Amino acid sequence: MHGTRIASILSKTEGDTVDAQPSRSPSVAGSTRSTGYPTRPPLRRFLTDCYEEFRTDNSGELADYIPELTRANPGHFGVALVTIDGHVYEVGDSAVPFTIQSVSKAFVFALALETVGEERVAATIGVEPSGEAFNSIRLTNDNRPFNPMVNAGAIACSGLIYGVDGKGAFERVRSKLSQFAGRELGVDEAVHVSETATGNRNRAIAWLLRNYAVLPDDVDAVLDVYFRQCAILVTARDLAVMAATLANRGINPVTGVQVITPHIVARTLSVMTSSGMYDYAGEWTYRVGIPAKSGVGGGIVAALPSQLGLGTFSPLLDNHFNSVRGLKVCEALSARFDLHMLNRNADVRTCIMADYDVYGISSRRSRPPHEQQILDDRHSDIRILELVGALNFGTIDYVTRRLTSEPPNAPLLIIDFRRVPDITSAGAELLGETLTALGNAGITTILSGFEETSAVWAAISARTAEPRRLRRFALLDDAIEWAEDQVIYRFGGFTDVKESTHLGEQALLAELDTDEIAAIVKLSTTRHYSAGQRIIAAGEPANSLFFLQSGMVSVKLRSGVRLASLGPGMEFGEMAILEQGRSADVFADTPVTCLELPLDSFADYRRLHPETSLKIMRNLAAILARRLVLANAKVDLLSAY
Repeated sequence: MHGTRIASILSKTEGDTVDAQPSRSPSVAGSTRSTGYPTRPPLRRFLTDCYEEFRTDNSGELADYIPELTRANPGHFGVALVTIDGHVYEVGDSAVPFTIQSVSKAFVFALALETVGEERVAATIGVEPSGEAFNSIRLTNDNRPFNPMVNAGAIACSGLIYGVDGKGAFERVRSKLSQFAGRELGVDEAVHVSETATGNRNRAIAWLLRNYAVLPDDVDAVLDVYFRQCAILVTARDLAVMAATLANRGINPVTGVQVITPHIVARTLSVMTSSGMYDYAGEWTYRVGIPAKSGVGGGIVAALPSQLGLGTFSPLLDNHFNSVRGLKVCEALSARFDLHMLNRNADVRTCIMADYDVYGISSRRSRPPHEQQILDDRHSDIRILELVGALNFGTIDYVTRRLTSEPPNAPLLIIDFRRVPDITSAGAELLGETLTALGNAGITTILSGFEETSAVWAAISARTAEPRRLRRFALLDDAIEWAEDQVIYRFGGFTDVKESTHLGEQALLAELDTDEIAAIVKLSTTRHYSAGQRIIAAGEPANSLFFLQSGMVSVKLRSGVRLASLGPGMEFGEMAILEQGRSADVFADTPVTCLELPLDSFADYRRLHPETSLKIMRNLAAILARRLVLANAKVDLLSAY
């Protein structure tokens, strides 16, 4: 139907490197530099091309069965798109207010489900397409409205809310739609009065519903709620935010507010898919394939789950009462970027970012030689899976098959979720069963990458038979360190007294003879620090280095990221030999005793004893080389996946 115009847009934007003309109203996107290099994202340019192409299409008519709607400006045309991370694209008249009309039906249906529950709504309203006009005075064989997207179903939804809130019903509706839009929405009183004065067909529908006890006695009050909700003022931007909230599982991506539950979102999008575009719904699903709802005010709202929300406004309507220009934008967007919800492609194997043990890739905890030897010998006792992306039934099934077809064998299994934003209930169910089975087989499972308040953690632990057996850490490095401690303890580590008073055990002073070490001790001063005290501050002059004799310290970036944990027999601040300023903080994790060696004194000693200086620099080079080997091993690991 719109093939020629759509093809024009597709060919125009393919490989386009020149920004389209700016729209006639402000937008959030940038402009083109004088060099001609495009600074606007491709999607912004595509929407601008759509606007420029379709705004000249003056086919269609204004809605006239509500007299006030005939006052709309037929030239108005606005487009807005909101991603689920809250980025807003706007083109044309995206800030022009208009009445929401039937677009409200989808969001009021969601509110009815929230207010009275799914069972009560299902007993009152069906979910099947009617195949008839949106204002048909006809019910199902069991005297229910066909679905909540036709007038009869929408009036029934208003009745359910009225039955709970009475005179406060409309305010509940307005408040909920405002949450969806992310701002307070008002009402066009002129349209409300006009619709009330001419809404006899809706009165006939309402009294038919009352005849079958679908509505309460106060029919006029319920109708007033319905008329007022249709007269709520929105913009194309508002509709895009509302759609993005549905696409984002009920969380408004602009405000961060959980407006509605994911369960209700799924039911709402289902009915929008089958019945949201009046008697054009089947054609819409075939051509566009994005859950949507239109209104005779000229608005269209479309929500593609996990990707975007789209809002369009143009009051010229086709013979199905859908916006002519809005339809073309939606169809062009879906065709250009292959957004049809039933044309999806995914490789479940990509959910595992890495699968490895700790050989050469240990935690940031520096270990004494005998402990490190245990980890080197028993590296396969710790298996680590790093997952990535939103996890669902298919991806978790792949993970569980990976664990069962390639048994962990390792008694310690770490699964990292720091790159996982979400998990479906089906995925959590499969994973919970797998973790329960692993626990019964004697495998200790450690989950990392989320705080205790994480929704992903809550979903998984709720479906694990004995969640107390699960270990949880916010950071993968902390999980690896804990697992390393278990291995070291099981195989004879931690038996020596954790104190190192002899500097010959320091890696930086390896191969120095007794006299050389004694000279360095003489130049040093014993320091004591309490737990939590900062020993070195990033940015201060690097004028000394430290030899740790007892206790534990952590080396951290200013952001709080831990670079290393050190124990007795190790040095810190050694980069002062090469750098003039401190690049990281060092904190005492426990009470600490160490020797501080001033670099001024050490420099004098090195000039007098060049051979000793050479040994120390060689040791420093070896330390840095080991760190580089570890970093390279981690890079190699990630590049292998």
